[in-house]
Amino acid sequence: MAGLCVRSVLVTGANRGIGLELVRQLLGKANPPERVFAGCRDPAGERAQQLQDLASRHPNLVIVALDVTHPASIQAAAASVQEQLKGSGLTLLINNAGTAMPSTLESETPEGMALVYATNVTGPLLVSQAFLPLLKKAAQESPQTGLSCSRAAIVNMSSEAGSIQNIFLWHLGQAVSYRCSKAALNMLTKCQALAHGGDGILSVALHPGWVQTDMGSRASLKAPLAVDASVREILEVLPTLSEKDNGAFVSWEGKVLPW
Repeated sequence: MAGLCVRSVLVTGANRGIGLELVRQLLGKANPPERVFAGCRDPAGERAQQLQDLASRHPNLVIVALDVTHPASIQAAAASVQEQLKGSGLTLLINNAGTAMPSTLESETPEGMALVYATNVTGPLLVSQAFLPLLKKAAQESPQTGLSCSRAAIVNMSSEAGSIQNIFLWHLGQAVSYRCSKAALNMLTKCQALAHGGDGILSVALHPGWVQTDMGSRASLKAPLAVDASVREILEVLPTLSEKDNGAFVSWEGKVLPW
């Protein structure tokens, strides 16, 4: 990871898709993080088998039970990570866990909106709150100045589907709750940038592209971007981010996207 020196990183929703690939590629770097924390709801379950296989080969990978929709699970995960770090801070938090439900303006329900918001908006808020002390500690103990992912950062995995100007892929599906949740996540990112920038923590919203994942493949057309390609680009973009990008909405290619 040229230019990116990450001592520790936590990826939520790490048992599949983009989250799993982020973990895999971080571990495969020539200078991998000292600790990679992979958050998932059921570390011992069948859906975490690929994570378990990675952990058997990489002693610096720690699988953490983390359900971003349950505050008690988040607090327990934060306590576990703090114990594992043994006094050090957490350099990078990637709020990747997300969900989507097919819906239209006519069919959307209160239950659907609440479920999607719980994962895509409230989850990243609560996770960031719980890990904020560790992020602040990383920023304080870092020899670097300014804002960067190598010092301390929150990366919220957003989507161009939440861009009010672009209305990405509307012709393939309205996905009302998903679009609204990602627009809300973008505002959360902006608020985090304003609140935490003074503590040395960079906050960005990142669109990974239309990726060939379980969630991204629900539309009638196949997503054009392979998961490994998206993640490679993301890991190249992260070290380029600085003060100018605090609170920004960027793509996997590093392009600034309109709100």
